[in-house]
Amino acid sequence: MSTTLIVGGTGKTGRRVAARLASRGLPVRVGSRSGTPPFVWEEPATWGPALEGVGAVYLTYHPDLALPGAAEAVGAFSRVAVERGALRLVLLSGRGEEGARAAERALQESGADWTVVRASWFHQNFDESFLVGPVRAGELVLPAGDAVEPFVDAGDIADVAVAALTDGRHAGRVHELSGPRLLGFADVAAELSAVTGREIRYLPVSVAEYRAVLEKEGLPVELAGLFGTVLDGRNAHPVDGVRQVLGRAPRDFADYAREAAARGVWDPPR
Repeated sequence: MSTTLIVGGTGKTGRRVAARLASRGLPVRVGSRSGTPPFVWEEPATWGPALEGVGAVYLTYHPDLALPGAAEAVGAFSRVAVERGALRLVLLSGRGEEGARAAERALQESGADWTVVRASWFHQNFDESFLVGPVRAGELVLPAGDAVEPFVDAGDIADVAVAALTDGRHAGRVHELSGPRLLGFADVAAELSAVTGREIRYLPVSVAEYRAVLEKEGLPVELAGLFGTVLDGRNAHPVDGVRQVLGRAPRDFADYAREAAARGVWDPPR
């Protein structure tokens, strides 16, 4: 039984994919700087050892697949993976991210049995990523205007990825995933306020203003530009990829928010 390498195996979707495969008794290797052996995108010498004995790969790219250099890295890694016998590659991509399409093509041209999973904004961006601090502080500052998004749960993404990794019928397919309904960021703030019992406000800012916020937080400033594209209305409609693959409805934001709030993740610092 070959091993599945989870590149980004400590991330929001990667660790969920790893846990689901392990629960089935399938061998998993976590690809990360702290993994054994370590995997580092910027150090191609680490790729070969991480691929030893691997038959399938779940592939994520940090910080975002649409950023410069991502397509070249994904293409180079995919070719190395195929050369070493990892023929099934599942790539996490972004819905509506034109910059990510070059990376998708690089994967598709590698000779692998590929699947692309294009996901909307994650629910978990609000409790496991760069927005957890702002939620705790009570103010979401984002350059999203009145845009709406069908946020999707990382657990649904992981379930789809596991299906693609373990069932050859998904080879050569692109799955687009979203949640069941559209929410604006003011709607998100209202729902988070309801489950936390305190006011959380949404403050829209310009892309230039948000770039300064990212710079202050030490995050890639290029991410600010994605808001002007992905949130321009191109994704302002739900899709049924979760139901097509899994035969069930995707998880709603309200259910996610209640569960996260119950864990105390948004409790203000004491």
